[in-house]
Amino acid sequence: MCRPWEKKCVQPRRLSYGVAHHCRKGGFTLVELLVVISIIALLMGILMPGLRAARRQAYRVRNMSNQRQVVQAVNQFAVDNDSKYPESVATIGFGGLWNWQEPTVLTGYRKRSPKLHRSLSAYLGAYLEKAETVFCPCAPEEYKYLQDAWVAGEEWDNPDSDPVPDPVIGTYCLYWSYTGWLGEGRVFQGPRVLMGGGGQSGLLLSDYFGYDHWRRRGAYSSCEPLRSAEITPGTDVSSAFWSAGGPDLDPKDIAVKLHAGFTDGHVERFTPADAIPMTVSLSQDGTVPYPAVVGPGQFFVPETALR
Repeated sequence: MCRPWEKKCVQPRRLSYGVAHHCRKGGFTLVELLVVISIIALLMGILMPGLRAARRQAYRVRNMSNQRQVVQAVNQFAVDNDSKYPESVATIGFGGLWNWQEPTVLTGYRKRSPKLHRSLSAYLGAYLEKAETVFCPCAPEEYKYLQDAWVAGEEWDNPDSDPVPDPVIGTYCLYWSYTGWLGEGRVFQGPRVLMGGGGQSGLLLSDYFGYDHWRRRGAYSSCEPLRSAEITPGTDVSSAFWSAGGPDLDPKDIAVKLHAGFTDGHVERFTPADAIPMTVSLSQDGTVPYPAVVGPGQFFVPETALR
């Protein structure tokens, strides 16, 4: 009972007969915590495959965007240079004594002649600001000095190696002004002029997919992830890629989606089942391939590029 002269009045707490009132502190019990963890784990198990698929799709979209930008840049170069595409930098040697290298070269060892460039950026630097545009985003990792080499152009020299001009080998196969051996007397001729013709292919570039690369003999390799693939690490001069399988594997059984860009501006998908192996040539006219297990291996081009 409260009296008027008392400043604080505390009413007595009434308790129901036979009912005990307990005070509980906030927090989870162990059982509740385990239930929450189980629900989170279940949701993650459901969502993760979808998230991985979405990420792969995002990389593919970016890959196609890169290839379209390269196609546009190369075509614009041709418009500005009497309809001629850039010379290929995928060569080794000087003067009349030179042969082809793998088509993934971005910067060569040295100039083939004083009038030609050794680096792709010397031709396309004014049209493509970022080197990542000429690099497949699906590759395991980006070449450490990719942008530095692109900016340096003709003067590029890897700071981690001896003082000799170094090449840079990327993840896209660049086929303009390129010649290779298709077998059975056939030669691949990349486009050299904007309008094509004269047996020239319309293929400008594609994802790297090949067999028996000098860094991973007896296996199939690609810049696109392959099922059950391992990473073939990069080197001071070259980029990492995915590798899987062996000589007994039929490339038509490899489920991987590849992309290629053409002179008319379109980028299309193809698979190993839709492709033909091309071997790097020791002769300038493309008729003498590197011997097996000696050269850079085979590089698959889409069949549509040969029609």
